Amino acid sequence: MRITRKTLLDIPAPAPTEEPARPDVPDHPAYHQILTTFADTAKPLRARDLCQALDLPIVPKNTEGIRSKLKRLVTRGILTEPEPGLFAQPCP
Repeated sequence: MRITRKTLLDIPAPAPTEEPARPDVPDHPAYHQILTTFADTAKPLRARDLCQALDLPIVPKNTEGIRSKLKRLVTRGILTEPEPGLFAQPCP
């Protein structure tokens, strides 16, 4: 028994598998649509461009709503804002 116990104690513990840190994406479907659009497009977008891609009417209500969602994704580290009003996915 002592030998078996010693043998078992000598076996290294498995290393914990860590998932890469994933930024906290809000649960609202609009955020998932926005991120899907960015995944399909390789270039930075403005709020107006995103409204067009999501087939939303280009009115101030929609562009400002999208802009606020984009800013929220920037503060959470999911998107970047390389220049004012232009949003993109971060480089890997």
